[in-house]
Amino acid sequence: MINIQLLSDICRAPGAPGYENEIRNLILSQLEGKVDHLEVDPMGNIIAMKRGRSKKKLLFSAHMDEIGFIVQHIDDDGFIKFLPLGGFDPKTLTAQRVIIQGKKNIIGVMGSKPIHLMSPEERNKVPAIKDYFIDTGLTKTELEDFISVGDPITRERELIEMGDCINAKSLDNRISVYALLQAILEISEPSLDTYAVFSVQEEVGLRGAKVAAHRVQADYAINLDTTIAFDVPGSQSYEIVTRLGQGTAIKWMDSSVLCDQRLIRFLKSCAVAKGIPWQPELLPAGGTDTSVVQQAAGGCIAGAISIPTRHIHQVIEMVNRNDVRHTIDLCLEAMIKIDSYDFSF
Repeated sequence: MINIQLLSDICRAPGAPGYENEIRNLILSQLEGKVDHLEVDPMGNIIAMKRGRSKKKLLFSAHMDEIGFIVQHIDDDGFIKFLPLGGFDPKTLTAQRVIIQGKKNIIGVMGSKPIHLMSPEERNKVPAIKDYFIDTGLTKTELEDFISVGDPITRERELIEMGDCINAKSLDNRISVYALLQAILEISEPSLDTYAVFSVQEEVGLRGAKVAAHRVQADYAINLDTTIAFDVPGSQSYEIVTRLGQGTAIKWMDSSVLCDQRLIRFLKSCAVAKGIPWQPELLPAGGTDTSVVQQAAGGCIAGAISIPTRHIHQVIEMVNRNDVRHTIDLCLEAMIKIDSYDFSF
């Protein structure tokens, strides 16, 4: 059902915003010779296309970058100060391993002031990014042979399976990359010319998808991303957003977009027709590439499919494998049925 080895490779590949080379090359290796058109645009987005029976255009998108950091300073003792690339919850960073990608990959550990040395005020204070440093165990001279200011930093974690769940770093948004990759490879005859865009720099402002959407100028667009599953102890029922294992999610809104009601109805009809479990997503905060794709090149009919995910933007994230397969199945059904649906107001 899920190709765990491929998903593990996708999650492991580094790709901080603006530094997506390794994940881009991995995706390209999976697509080469299997689609009708394949290109990398000037910003670094991958645009793959399979021809359909109609010349109208359907764009699917999933961002391939992951939240990360960038080297800001190396002090005289070899400790690294850094800046975030994307949004982090700083309290999750203590003692976590990271990989600094320079001339050679170097493993480091996020360090901060030991609790034994903290004042009562410091113990009660929420940590900030500036309170952390990275310890590589190397001197400044040793480190500077491989690492420079401006080098990207990503988390160092391996994917593990936990029952029906998958636990890994960067499932936001590598799980959507996997789902879109599987869908575009599995579809044999889409109804429209169908584009799969793997975009860059979403985590720092939805930048890559905006460029790709202007380039494609689609009639319809469906973005794939993760969404919050707060189905955990202490949550109020209205805070849950989605639940793991209850199906894929059809987005109504997030803080950046109101999805087109026509596309919502279309996706619901696809799910019902195929018996695909689904749940509504109304996200009170956070933005996705859906918003910039919707507004590009005069606008298009746009919406989104989201994969419920626990622990988003933390060191490790979790999804349910069945939700992932249901997401792929809904994408495939949309690719087949979209040309026959009445999108009139």
